[in-house]
Amino acid sequence: MPSVPSSPDLAHLLSHAERRVVRRLAAVLAEEDCTVEEWRVLSIVGDGRGHPMSEIADHALMPAPSLTKLVDRMVADNLVHRRPDPHDRRRVLLHLTPRGEDLHRRTAHRVRADQARLLDATADGGALAHLLLRLTAAAETLLTASDDEARFTARDDDARPPAAGDARRAAARS
Repeated sequence: MPSVPSSPDLAHLLSHAERRVVRRLAAVLAEEDCTVEEWRVLSIVGDGRGHPMSEIADHALMPAPSLTKLVDRMVADNLVHRRPDPHDRRRVLLHLTPRGEDLHRRTAHRVRADQARLLDATADGGALAHLLLRLTAAAETLLTASDDEARFTARDDDARPPAAGDARRAAARS
């Protein structure tokens, strides 16, 4: 039986669940000779609208250089192709090829079926997925607020006159 996390730490619990869910996803995708990273690219580009690499990198949870290498391989495998953005010729948009559309269709069917089985096993009527979306949004909001607060604090610290002891402490460090 797989180990169950004993820690009540939210980040640890989420990481533990994520590893198991991704391992399960990888097994499902392997049946179609597709990796999790390729699936993440296929899943966003599968809407047919074309997406810039920066948007795909965010969705695929990959740094840009790693994504570029992956997309180069997917282009070589005739799964995706790049087109210039008609509104900004400096950018390229990624689209599926017919072969990529076929793989996307097959893998999407398998992934949806497996995820439905997994969510059904939680017997929560979809509440888990809804709560995870809310948690993600809340974490992003708090992170953004924290970043904003840090910027304002740094700006305020730069603007305030040094306290009497600051000069002595700075001189002692030199």
